[in-house]
Amino acid sequence: MNTLAALARVEAFAAEQAVALATVRHVHLAPHPLVLVPILLAGEAAAPLAALVGTDRADPQLLVVRQPRDRDQRFAFLADLARIVVGYIEGRRGETELVEATRNHEEWERHLDAPQLIVPNCGGIDALRLLGRSARFRSSQGPYPVDPLVPILGRYLTWFAEDRAPTAGSSVCLALTDVLGSHWATGQSALEDQHLAALLAWIVPQHFAPPDGRHLTGAQAAALTEDPARWPSAGPATDPEFDTEILSPLVTALQRAAGDPAAERRAEDGLRAALRDRLAPTWNLMWQGIDLLAGLPEAGHDSHRWMVDRGRFTDFARAIDEGAAPQPRREGAVAAAKRLADLESAQESYDKQRALDDPLILAGYRVTGEAFAGSVVAVDAERQDTTGRTPKPRPHVWLRTADPVVLRKGTKVACAQRPNQRPVIVDVKRDGEEYIVELELVDGMGRRAIPEEGSVPGAGEYRCYSTVLAAERFPPPPLPELAATPWTHGGPPAAYTPTGADHDEEWH
Repeated sequence: MNTLAALARVEAFAAEQAVALATVRHVHLAPHPLVLVPILLAGEAAAPLAALVGTDRADPQLLVVRQPRDRDQRFAFLADLARIVVGYIEGRRGETELVEATRNHEEWERHLDAPQLIVPNCGGIDALRLLGRSARFRSSQGPYPVDPLVPILGRYLTWFAEDRAPTAGSSVCLALTDVLGSHWATGQSALEDQHLAALLAWIVPQHFAPPDGRHLTGAQAAALTEDPARWPSAGPATDPEFDTEILSPLVTALQRAAGDPAAERRAEDGLRAALRDRLAPTWNLMWQGIDLLAGLPEAGHDSHRWMVDRGRFTDFARAIDEGAAPQPRREGAVAAAKRLADLESAQESYDKQRALDDPLILAGYRVTGEAFAGSVVAVDAERQDTTGRTPKPRPHVWLRTADPVVLRKGTKVACAQRPNQRPVIVDVKRDGEEYIVELELVDGMGRRAIPEEGSVPGAGEYRCYSTVLAAERFPPPPLPELAATPWTHGGPPAAYTPTGADHDEEWH
């Protein structure tokens, strides 16, 4: 949390109303996202209990496991879930576009759409990871056969939860509380923000107003969401009171009804009704949150980030079609190093794009001293560097700012108007309560001896320069081939071959 976000939380607490942290939406919203509310059995890893899933807010599909400890019923549940999720994913694999060849990539076709899965909170992401791990190594043949769609579902869930969800800027798999929390600050703790109802209560307290029409503040509305009977937890684990007083008697009744079709049907109907009542409030809240995000204007780099997501989806779907092995239980040293480099690069790119798209995000860097803003007071546009064989244009710009400038001489900065131009700080002088910053333009002026028109700011222009906008992208570090992994890092990873251990492994 940066200083500005901390200040926003203080203001939200004082005003008892959420405070905006962004002026635009920094995630992509698909026209028809797949919303999934999963619940797992408390105390047992990867034991699904129920899920409410669908793309239509008025017609969700309820999937229920009658006995979560029965593995056959678990995989029957996963087969039903696979038909929904994989069917939705295949629906995104329609038209394609031709991407021209580049120096690092041959000509290829990219899907024009990609799936988007939205879960209530980061616990939902972890639930997808567990379900994916329990399903992707299964086989439709052998002593423990499963539906052929189950291992495909497992691989997609793993891709959603372990590949795309941790990647900054990706919108393929979203935890709604994290997304809302990055756009609004509340007066409660970050842990309390993981309660979807409490988070939304701070943002739109009018949606939680009692029948008498009484006006509520965000804090008052959030207090009402502490009633678990009306606003149950968004999961993925159930609470002990529900397990003891509702779930356990219903499961016991279902077991006792074995052999009596009419009694079994009544007991199952009771279980489904109880679980639907448990999931329905979260389902409705998720669509409220999606509507809130849809009401924000999309960020300028939204289409670019979604294009990257479409490309990653195309590559992964094609790999499945070509029979690639499932993701390993543990990544090898080279794959882990490459993944870490990719995550770091994505985070740097996302930070820069958010600052370019949103002045409120850029203001956060001004608070921390990583940016300064002010008016241009003087320009030497004709200045040249004559130390070399040919003179080069090196204009100097003087900017007056009230921001405390703590950046050192020689630091590269950039502004939103010309993000590809990286001036260098030459000098910083104190002028009363303000600062005069002298900048030297070293690039982004064209190839001529005279700077191109508009490449040098004029006197009186307002500019905000920041180090985050000047961040340069460097090529990934050189890594050995998989077969050349050194022995100090485990040596070359073994190729995946199906074994009986795939059926016996405990999924923690």
